[in-house]
Amino acid sequence: MENEASVKNGVARMILSVIVIAIEVIFIILLLTKLSRHAAWIEIVLRVAALLLVLYLYNKPGTGSIKMPWIILILMAPILGTGLYLIVGLNGGTKTMRKRYRNIDAELMPLLKAGEAGQAAEAAGKALSAKSERWATVSNYLSRHTGYPLYDNTDIVYYDDATTGLEAQKADLRKAERFIFMEYHAIEDKESWHGLQEILEERVRAGVEVRVFYDDMGSIGFINTDFIQRLEKVGIKCRVFNPFKPGLNVFLNNRDHRKITVIDGKVGFTGGYNIANEYFNLTHPFGMWKDTGVRLEGDAVRSLTVTFLENWNAADFGGNRYDLDFGKYLPRIPYTARERAFVQPYADSPLDGEHVGEEVYISLVNKANRYCWFITPYLILTDEMIHALGLAAKRGVDVRVITPGIPDKKLVYDVTRSYYHSLTLNGVRVYEWTPGFCHCKMCVADDEAAVCGTINMDYRSLYHHFENACLYIDCQAVLDTRADFERTFHECNEVTEKYNTGRDRFMKIKQLLLRLFAPLL
Repeated sequence: MENEASVKNGVARMILSVIVIAIEVIFIILLLTKLSRHAAWIEIVLRVAALLLVLYLYNKPGTGSIKMPWIILILMAPILGTGLYLIVGLNGGTKTMRKRYRNIDAELMPLLKAGEAGQAAEAAGKALSAKSERWATVSNYLSRHTGYPLYDNTDIVYYDDATTGLEAQKADLRKAERFIFMEYHAIEDKESWHGLQEILEERVRAGVEVRVFYDDMGSIGFINTDFIQRLEKVGIKCRVFNPFKPGLNVFLNNRDHRKITVIDGKVGFTGGYNIANEYFNLTHPFGMWKDTGVRLEGDAVRSLTVTFLENWNAADFGGNRYDLDFGKYLPRIPYTARERAFVQPYADSPLDGEHVGEEVYISLVNKANRYCWFITPYLILTDEMIHALGLAAKRGVDVRVITPGIPDKKLVYDVTRSYYHSLTLNGVRVYEWTPGFCHCKMCVADDEAAVCGTINMDYRSLYHHFENACLYIDCQAVLDTRADFERTFHECNEVTEKYNTGRDRFMKIKQLLLRLFAPLL
C-alpha cells in the first residue's frame, strides 16, 4: 500500500510540475496580449513574492552553491520557479523515510558504544589524542555527530587494485561460518558476480545466512527483473534499495552508493568498486579502470555491520521482515591486532542534515601541514570545499587532485573540468589519469591519515547519496595509500598550467553555464 501511495504521489507531483510550466507559459502570453496594460503592477506583485521566497532561501542553512540555481530560476521566472520549488524544494516525500531511519538508528547506533565497546572506544580516543591532537579532532567530529566510534584493535589492509581486493574478499567469504552481508550500489549479473554467487550458494548450503542488497537505479541495465527471485530460490536473501517508480519522486534522488561486505562480524571490506565486470578490467568501456578498497579485521567491523543493517531494514517498506535482534550480528569477538592502527569506519546519510563526507574531506585538508592529495572520478565542489583546498595551498600545503583521463559521462566530465580553474588559480595542482577512468575515492595527508570509501567529491555523493568510508590513522595502510598515489601521479598528465591560464572565451562561457547547474546534476 505504501509503494502504491508513493507511485501516486510521484505521478501527482509530475502532473503538478507540468501544470506549473504551462501556467508560466500562458501567463507570459497573456502578459504580452490581454494583460499588457496591467503588466507593471502584475510584475511588481510577482517580483515581491519571488523576493520574499528568495530571502527565505538565502537564510536557510546550507551551502550557497545549491541555493543559487533556485534563486536564479525564481527571479527569472517567478511562477515557474516558485511552483517547482514548492513541489520539489519543499517536498515532504522523504518524511516517511526520515522517520524510519530515525527509528532504526535509535536502536542500532547505541549498540556501537554499549558496555565494553563503549569503554574501548573511549580508550582509543584518548590514545589518539595523546598521539596526535589534530587528527583526534577529526575523529571526535565523527564520534559525536555520526555515532561511529574510533577503534584501535583492528588490522587494515589497503588494496591498490579492485581485482586484488575482490580475490581477498572471495578467500574470506569461503571461510564464513555464521552470516554474510553484501551491500553494493551496482551489481552486474555477469562473470564478476557469478564467481561470488557460487561461493555464496555454497555457504548457504553450509548453513550460513547470506544477505545481498543493491541499489535499483545503480543496477539498471546490469541485472534482470528476476534477479531477486533467482537469489531467493537458492537461499540468498535479497532486497533492493529505493526501487524506481514513475513520476517526480524526490526520494529517487537519494541513492544507496555504499559498498560493504561483512563476514561473521569479523572481517569487512569497503572501497570504491561495485560488483561489475568493468571494475575488474574484464571489460574496458572507458579504457583501463582504477579502483581501490580496504579490508578490516577486528573490532571496527562492527561499524560496517551497523551501516549494512541500517539500510537493509530501512529498505523494507513492508515492515514484516524487520530485524528483531540486532545484537546477534554484533558479537564481541576476541581479537588482537598485529598493529595498533586507529580505524574509524563511518557512514553518511542525506536525510540527517549532516554532510559528513564533505566535513571529513575539509577537515583533512585543513589539518594537513605538508600535503593533502585526493583522487575522485567526479569533481563538482561547493564553495566551501573550493575555499578549503585553495586556502591550504596558499598556506604552503601540497594540495593535489587526480581525476579521470577518459570520462564515463561526458557532461559530468565537462562540469568536472569547469572547476579546474578555480582550484589552480589558488595553487592546487590538478592531474588527469591518462590510462582511463579512475573510480577510486581517496584522500591521504602527511603520511599520517587517509580515507578510502565510496564518497566522490561531487554534490551527489556529498549531499544526496547514502555513502560510507573509512578513516585510518598512523598505520601501514596510510603509507600504502600514499605509495599508490605516487605511482598514480606517474601515470597522469598534469593540467594545472593549462587550466590556470589557458581558457579561451568559449570555454569560460561554457564553464559558467555548467557551474551554475552543477548542483542539480
